Amino acid sequence: MKTTILPLMINNKEKEITINNVYCIGYAGRNMEKTMEHIVELEKIGVPRPPEIPTLYPIRRNSLNQTGEIQVLGGESSGEAEIVLVFGDVKDEVYITVGSDHTDRSLETIDINQSKQICDKPLANKAWNLNEVMDHWDDLILTSQVYIEGQWHEYQNAKIDEIIPLNEIKAFLNKKNISMKNCVIFSGTVPLLEGFKYGSRFRMAFIDKVRNEEIQAEYAITRLDLEV
Repeated sequence: MKTTILPLMINNKEKEITINNVYCIGYAGRNMEKTMEHIVELEKIGVPRPPEIPTLYPIRRNSLNQTGEIQVLGGESSGEAEIVLVFGDVKDEVYITVGSDHTDRSLETIDINQSKQICDKPLANKAWNLNEVMDHWDDLILTSQVYIEGQWHEYQNAKIDEIIPLNEIKAFLNKKNISMKNCVIFSGTVPLLEGFKYGSRFRMAFIDKVRNEEIQAEYAITRLDLEV
Protein backbone atom coordinates (compact mmCIF):
# COMPACT_ATOMS: atom_id res chain seq x y z
CA MET A 1 0.00 0.00 0.00
CA LYS A 2 1.25 3.45 -0.88
CA THR A 3 1.39 5.97 1.95
CA THR A 4 1.61 9.71 2.58
CA ILE A 5 3.93 11.32 5.12
CA LEU A 6 2.23 14.05 7.16
CA PRO A 7 4.58 16.40 9.06
CA LEU A 8 3.18 17.92 12.27
CA MET A 9 4.64 20.16 14.97
CA ILE A 10 3.77 18.60 18.32
CA ASN A 11 5.02 20.27 21.50
CA ASN A 12 7.49 22.28 19.38
CA LYS A 13 8.96 19.14 17.83
CA GLU A 14 8.37 18.04 14.24
CA LYS A 15 7.02 14.54 13.85
CA GLU A 16 6.29 12.71 10.61
CA ILE A 17 3.15 10.55 10.62
CA THR A 18 2.65 7.83 8.04
CA ILE A 19 -0.86 8.05 6.58
CA ASN A 20 -2.54 5.11 4.84
CA ASN A 21 -6.12 6.38 4.67
CA VAL A 22 -8.13 9.59 4.98
CA TYR A 23 -11.85 9.83 5.76
CA CYS A 24 -14.40 12.55 6.38
CA ILE A 25 -17.37 12.09 8.70
CA GLY A 26 -20.40 14.03 7.49
CA TYR A 27 -23.60 14.92 9.33
CA ALA A 28 -21.92 14.49 12.71
CA GLY A 29 -24.03 16.97 14.68
CA ARG A 30 -24.78 15.96 18.27
CA ASN A 31 -28.31 17.38 18.13
CA MET A 32 -30.18 15.06 15.77
CA GLU A 33 -33.08 17.47 15.33
CA LYS A 34 -30.74 20.24 14.15
CA THR A 35 -28.90 17.77 11.92
CA MET A 36 -32.17 16.80 10.23
CA GLU A 37 -33.06 20.48 9.79
CA HIS A 38 -29.71 20.98 8.06
CA ILE A 39 -30.35 18.00 5.78
CA VAL A 40 -33.74 19.42 4.80
CA GLU A 41 -32.15 22.82 4.07
CA LEU A 42 -29.57 21.16 1.82
CA GLU A 43 -32.28 19.17 0.02
CA LYS A 44 -33.97 22.45 -0.88
CA ILE A 45 -30.87 23.52 -2.82
CA GLY A 46 -30.49 20.13 -4.49
CA VAL A 47 -28.10 18.27 -2.18
CA PRO A 48 -29.30 14.66 -1.87
CA ARG A 49 -30.15 13.20 1.53
CA PRO A 50 -27.31 11.07 2.99
CA PRO A 51 -27.78 7.28 3.05
CA GLU A 52 -27.06 7.20 6.80
CA ILE A 53 -26.32 9.56 9.70
CA PRO A 54 -23.45 10.07 10.31
CA THR A 55 -21.98 9.33 6.87
CA LEU A 56 -18.42 8.26 6.09
CA TYR A 57 -16.67 9.55 2.97
CA PRO A 58 -13.30 8.15 1.82
CA ILE A 59 -10.90 10.93 0.81
CA ARG A 60 -7.78 10.67 -1.37
CA ARG A 61 -4.53 10.79 0.62
CA ASN A 62 -2.92 13.34 -1.66
CA SER A 63 -5.68 15.83 -0.90
CA LEU A 64 -4.03 16.65 2.46
CA ASN A 65 -2.62 20.13 1.95
CA GLN A 66 -0.39 22.19 4.26
CA THR A 67 0.97 24.60 1.62
CA GLY A 68 -1.29 27.59 2.37
CA GLU A 69 -3.02 27.46 -1.03
CA ILE A 70 -5.54 25.29 -2.84
CA GLN A 71 -6.59 25.46 -6.49
CA VAL A 72 -10.24 25.14 -7.47
CA LEU A 73 -12.50 25.49 -10.48
CA GLY A 74 -15.46 27.85 -10.29
CA GLY A 75 -16.64 30.24 -7.64
CA GLU A 76 -18.81 27.96 -5.51
CA SER A 77 -16.38 26.11 -3.29
CA SER A 78 -16.03 26.79 0.41
CA GLY A 79 -14.23 25.57 3.49
CA GLU A 80 -15.49 24.35 6.86
CA ALA A 81 -13.34 24.21 9.97
CA GLU A 82 -13.26 20.65 11.29
CA ILE A 83 -11.85 18.54 14.10
CA VAL A 84 -9.06 16.49 12.52
CA LEU A 85 -7.89 13.35 14.31
CA VAL A 86 -4.53 11.91 13.28
CA PHE A 87 -3.83 8.31 14.30
CA GLY A 88 -0.23 7.15 14.32
CA ASP A 89 1.53 3.77 14.40
CA VAL A 90 0.27 2.60 17.80
CA LYS A 91 -3.11 2.71 19.55
CA ASP A 92 -2.29 5.52 21.99
CA GLU A 93 -0.60 7.74 19.40
CA VAL A 94 -3.45 10.12 18.55
CA TYR A 95 -3.21 13.80 17.71
CA ILE A 96 -5.81 16.51 17.16
CA THR A 97 -5.62 19.53 14.89
CA VAL A 98 -7.81 21.76 12.72
CA GLY A 99 -8.51 21.28 9.04
CA SER A 100 -10.94 22.40 6.36
CA ASP A 101 -13.34 20.10 4.54
CA HIS A 102 -13.19 22.34 1.48
CA THR A 103 -16.01 21.29 -0.87
CA ASP A 104 -17.32 22.21 -4.31
CA ARG A 105 -20.89 23.23 -3.48
CA SER A 106 -22.14 23.19 -7.07
CA LEU A 107 -20.93 19.60 -7.54
CA GLU A 108 -22.35 18.68 -4.13
CA THR A 109 -25.86 18.84 -5.61
CA ILE A 110 -24.87 16.07 -8.05
CA ASP A 111 -22.61 13.82 -5.97
CA ILE A 112 -21.48 14.62 -2.43
CA ASN A 113 -18.47 12.33 -2.45
CA GLN A 114 -17.21 13.67 -5.77
CA SER A 115 -17.61 17.22 -4.47
CA LYS A 116 -15.28 16.37 -1.59
CA GLN A 117 -12.76 14.50 -3.74
CA ILE A 118 -12.26 17.36 -6.18
CA CYS A 119 -10.98 19.78 -3.52
CA ASP A 120 -7.84 19.55 -1.41
CA LYS A 121 -8.26 19.30 2.35
CA PRO A 122 -6.09 21.94 4.05
CA LEU A 123 -4.96 21.34 7.62
CA ALA A 124 -2.68 22.99 10.14
CA ASN A 125 1.01 22.20 10.59
CA LYS A 126 0.60 22.07 14.37
CA ALA A 127 -1.22 19.45 16.46
CA TRP A 128 -1.84 18.55 20.09
CA ASN A 129 -1.61 15.19 21.77
CA LEU A 130 -5.20 14.04 22.19
CA ASN A 131 -4.67 13.16 25.86
CA GLU A 132 -3.89 16.83 26.57
CA VAL A 133 -7.47 17.89 25.78
CA MET A 134 -9.54 14.84 26.71
CA ASP A 135 -10.68 16.16 30.09
CA HIS A 136 -12.16 19.33 28.55
CA TRP A 137 -13.07 18.10 25.06
CA ASP A 138 -16.47 19.82 24.90
CA ASP A 139 -14.91 23.18 25.78
CA LEU A 140 -12.68 23.26 22.69
CA ILE A 141 -13.76 25.89 20.15
CA LEU A 142 -13.71 25.88 16.34
CA THR A 143 -13.72 29.19 14.49
CA SER A 144 -13.33 30.26 10.88
CA GLN A 145 -13.44 33.37 8.70
CA VAL A 146 -13.78 33.92 4.94
CA TYR A 147 -12.01 36.73 3.06
CA ILE A 148 -14.39 38.41 0.60
CA GLU A 149 -13.58 41.53 -1.41
CA GLY A 150 -10.92 42.80 0.96
CA GLN A 151 -12.65 42.00 4.24
CA TRP A 152 -12.72 39.07 6.67
CA HIS A 153 -16.19 37.76 7.54
CA GLU A 154 -16.99 35.59 10.56
CA TYR A 155 -18.06 32.16 9.32
CA GLN A 156 -18.06 29.74 12.28
CA ASN A 157 -17.63 30.09 16.04
CA ALA A 158 -18.82 27.38 18.42
CA LYS A 159 -17.71 24.82 20.98
CA ILE A 160 -17.30 21.30 19.66
CA ASP A 161 -20.05 20.07 21.95
CA GLU A 162 -22.11 20.69 18.78
CA ILE A 163 -20.41 17.57 17.32
CA ILE A 164 -20.88 13.95 18.41
CA PRO A 165 -18.52 13.03 21.29
CA LEU A 166 -15.15 11.41 20.70
CA ASN A 167 -16.31 7.99 21.95
CA GLU A 168 -19.16 8.06 19.40
CA ILE A 169 -16.74 9.06 16.64
CA LYS A 170 -14.57 6.04 17.46
CA ALA A 171 -17.62 3.75 17.79
CA PHE A 172 -18.85 4.87 14.38
CA LEU A 173 -15.46 4.17 12.79
CA ASN A 174 -15.37 0.72 14.43
CA LYS A 175 -18.87 0.03 13.12
CA LYS A 176 -17.64 0.86 9.60
CA ASN A 177 -14.63 -1.48 10.11
CA ILE A 178 -12.17 1.39 9.68
CA SER A 179 -8.62 0.73 10.82
CA MET A 180 -7.63 3.88 12.65
CA LYS A 181 -3.92 3.07 12.53
CA ASN A 182 -2.06 5.59 10.32
CA CYS A 183 -5.28 7.35 9.46
CA VAL A 184 -6.58 10.92 9.25
CA ILE A 185 -10.23 11.54 10.14
CA PHE A 186 -11.99 14.83 9.45
CA SER A 187 -14.42 14.35 12.32
CA GLY A 188 -17.14 16.98 12.01
CA THR A 189 -17.81 20.69 11.92
CA VAL A 190 -19.82 23.28 13.83
CA PRO A 191 -22.72 25.22 12.24
CA LEU A 192 -22.17 28.11 9.85
CA LEU A 193 -23.19 31.50 11.23
CA GLU A 194 -24.95 32.77 8.10
CA GLY A 195 -24.86 30.06 5.44
CA PHE A 196 -22.29 29.43 2.71
CA LYS A 197 -19.92 32.24 1.75
CA TYR A 198 -17.42 32.11 -1.10
CA GLY A 199 -14.17 34.02 -0.82
CA SER A 200 -10.53 34.12 -1.87
CA ARG A 201 -9.04 33.08 1.48
CA PHE A 202 -10.10 30.94 4.43
CA ARG A 203 -8.68 30.83 7.93
CA MET A 204 -9.54 28.60 10.85
CA ALA A 205 -8.58 28.04 14.45
CA PHE A 206 -8.87 25.44 17.18
CA ILE A 207 -8.99 27.24 20.53
CA ASP A 208 -8.31 25.68 23.93
CA LYS A 209 -9.14 28.30 26.55
CA VAL A 210 -8.45 25.89 29.42
CA ARG A 211 -4.78 25.55 28.42
CA ASN A 212 -4.60 28.96 26.70
CA GLU A 213 -3.48 27.27 23.49
CA GLU A 214 -4.51 27.77 19.86
CA ILE A 215 -3.90 26.11 16.51
CA GLN A 216 -4.33 28.33 13.46
CA ALA A 217 -4.22 27.77 9.72
CA GLU A 218 -4.98 29.91 6.67
CA TYR A 219 -5.01 29.27 2.95
CA ALA A 220 -5.61 31.07 -0.32
CA ILE A 221 -8.28 29.81 -2.72
CA THR A 222 -6.99 30.18 -6.28
CA ARG A 223 -9.51 29.83 -9.09
CA LEU A 224 -7.87 28.16 -12.08
CA ASP A 225 -10.73 29.18 -14.39
CA LEU A 226 -9.84 32.87 -13.84
CA GLU A 227 -6.23 32.32 -14.92
CA VAL A 228 -6.99 31.02 -18.43
